Amino acid sequence: MASSSSLSRLSNLCRHFNPSKSSDNNKGVGLIKVSPEVSEALSNGGPVVALESTIISHGMPYPKNLETAKEVEAIVRGKGAVPATIAILDGIPCVGLSVVELERLANLGTQAQKTARRDIAHVVASKGNGATTVSATMLIASMVGISVFVTGGIGGVHRHGENTMDISSDLTELGRTPVAVISAGVKSILDIPRTLEYLETQGVCVAAYKTNEFPAFFTRTSGSLPCRHRRRMCPTY
Repeated sequence: MASSSSLSRLSNLCRHFNPSKSSDNNKGVGLIKVSPEVSEALSNGGPVVALESTIISHGMPYPKNLETAKEVEAIVRGKGAVPATIAILDGIPCVGLSVVELERLANLGTQAQKTARRDIAHVVASKGNGATTVSATMLIASMVGISVFVTGGIGGVHRHGENTMDISSDLTELGRTPVAVISAGVKSILDIPRTLEYLETQGVCVAAYKTNEFPAFFTRTSGSLPCRHRRRMCPTY
């Protein structure tokens, strides 16, 4: 009986999050809602770049957050790709937000729940509004077939993390979800060497671009190498 109940729950979750069953942009109640622009690009094999939404709700005040979100999407489009900002609105995971949805999220600010992977089920079940972190954005992006995600900084191992076990779920997500994450590294206040050790444990390939060191969010240098042999593979610019 317990086994049957567990299988039933898993089956319901699979149906709930199966992107192939998501219909058009206005009929995705209870499913992942993919914008027409993103859906067309994915269908045609075009480049799509996932973007998180926590920076919009929790990173800066309105209207600067809205201006920044629009600017980032414009940069992605300017490079020939389709931006797919991801968030949860009224309990529906949305991939690719309209201007109206972007403005709504920006206005909500911190009223939108900061949503990591662990929080998705709660936000969806309660029909809430969630701004996705790195881990949640990666998961939802992978579900609809987006393989590239650009963000500012990722979480890491906090200082004294060997005692507190304060380790961002972003690092675990990087090891289990097949999405390439392009970021500015982790914040300098975190323990970067231990973060890299943890990423190695998770089997995550870490590469640096235009620098021989792992970046520290605001700077290209941190004193830590991204991986053992990466130095000779990254020319100095």
